[in-house]
Amino acid sequence: MTRRGAAVCLAIALATVVGSGTAASASASAGPPGGTPCLAESPAHPTCVSGTLDDGTPYEFVVPARWNGTVVVALDFAGLGRDEPLTARLLARGVARGGTSRAITGWDLRSAIDNQAEALTRFEQAYGRAREAIASGTSMGGFVAAGAAQHHPGAFDGAVPMCGGLGGSVGQWNQKLDTIFVLERLVAPGLPVIDIPQDVESARKAWIDALAAAQRTPEGRARIALAAAIGQLPAWGRNPDGSAPPPPDSGDAGALEQGAYLALAGGPLPYVGQAMGSRRQLMVVAGGNPSWNTGVDYAKQLRLADPALGRAVRALYKAAGLELAADLRNLAAAPRVAADPAAVERFARGLVLDGDLRIPVLTLSGTGDQISTVAQQQSYEEKARRAGAGSLLRQTYTGTVGHCDFSPAEQEAALVTMFGRLRSGHWPATSAPAMNARAAALAADPAPRYVSFTPPRFNRPYPG
Repeated sequence: MTRRGAAVCLAIALATVVGSGTAASASASAGPPGGTPCLAESPAHPTCVSGTLDDGTPYEFVVPARWNGTVVVALDFAGLGRDEPLTARLLARGVARGGTSRAITGWDLRSAIDNQAEALTRFEQAYGRAREAIASGTSMGGFVAAGAAQHHPGAFDGAVPMCGGLGGSVGQWNQKLDTIFVLERLVAPGLPVIDIPQDVESARKAWIDALAAAQRTPEGRARIALAAAIGQLPAWGRNPDGSAPPPPDSGDAGALEQGAYLALAGGPLPYVGQAMGSRRQLMVVAGGNPSWNTGVDYAKQLRLADPALGRAVRALYKAAGLELAADLRNLAAAPRVAADPAAVERFARGLVLDGDLRIPVLTLSGTGDQISTVAQQQSYEEKARRAGAGSLLRQTYTGTVGHCDFSPAEQEAALVTMFGRLRSGHWPATSAPAMNARAAALAADPAPRYVSFTPPRFNRPYPG
C-alpha cells in the first residue's frame, strides 16, 4: 500500500472511530504531542524530538513551528545534522529534517535502510502523519536513501540519494577490488587487498607511501594510471591540503595521471584509505569476503575505460619505455581473488539495487567523486530502464571534485526539484541549466556547478 493509500485508510478509520462516541472524539482531537523547543537562534522556532530505535540507533528530527507537512529523512543526521546549513535552509521553507546515525549499523546496510522507515514512524508518532516523506542523504546515506526507495516505497513518497554508491553493495566493492588488485600486482606487491589487518591505519599509511614512491617514477605513474582506468576512478582529485585543483585537460596525459593519483592518495579521504577501513568493516558484516575478480578480463576493462584516461595510459607507458601488453598479461596470469558465496549472499542483502522503482527518485553525483565513482550511476539508470521504471528516475551531476562536494544550495535545489515532482505529479526540468537556475535562486555560494554529463558504462554490475 502506498503512503497516500494508507492515508486514505487512516482517514476512514479515524472518521469511523470519531463517529462512535465522545471519548473517541476527544482522543482524536488531542493530536500528537510534538517535540521540545530547540535551536533557540533559529527564526523557524523549531522543536526537536529524539530517541533510540529498537536496535539502539539514535534518531533525531527538527521541525519548524510552521511545518508544511514535508519531512526529509537521512542517515547520519542524528548528532550533527541539526546544525548543518541545509537544515536551516529547509526549516526556513517549512520542511522538517531528521534521521538516524550509522553508529550501530555501520556497513549493515539493510538494517540502516529499515531504520529510516522506523525513524519516520517515530517522527509521525510525535508530529502526526507527514504529507510527503523523502529519503535523502549523502555517501552511505545516499546509498541508504536509494535502498529506502526500493524496500520501503509504502513509507516514503520520493528519494534523493546524493553521492551514493548506486552500483550496489557487491558491485561497488568488486570495482574497488579491481583497483587495489592491479596496484598491488604492479606497484605495491605484498600490501593488503582483501585481508585488511586490524591496524587499519598502518595499512592505509603503507599504501599512501607506496603510491607516493611510485608517483616519483615514470613507470609508477604509468601503472597508477592503468589501475585508475581499470577501476573507473576520476582523473581528478583533491590536493593533500584538501584544496581543489581545476579539472585536468582531457588531452594532457600527465595532468590526467596526476588527477588519478590524487583521487587515490590525496585529499582528506583518499580512495586507498577508504578501501582499507571500509573493506575490513564490511567483511565483518558479511562474515567473509564478498568480492571477487575470477573471470575478469582487465584488458577488456581497459578498452572500456574512459577514453581520455585510456589514451593517457598508452602515452604514459610509451614515455616510460614499458610494454602495456606485458603488464596486461601479468594481470591475466595473476592468481585471482575468489569470493565466499555465503558472504556474497549476505552482503547482497545489504543492497543490490534492482531498478524496480515505485516512487520518484532523483540522484545527485559529483563527476570527480573518488569514493562513489560516477560510473555506478549508469548501472542504476540501466536497471531502472530495464525494469520499466525509467520515467520515475532523474539523474543530475555537478562538476565537482572530492566525495560529496555539494554546496547547501545545490543540495537544496535537488530537494526542491523533488518537492515539485511530488506536488505536481510531473518532473520539473532537471537539465543542468535548470538545476543551476534553481540553485542560484536559493542564494548559492559558490555559484552552482550542475553540469550535463553522461556516465561511462559501469564495468562491474551485480547481478551481471
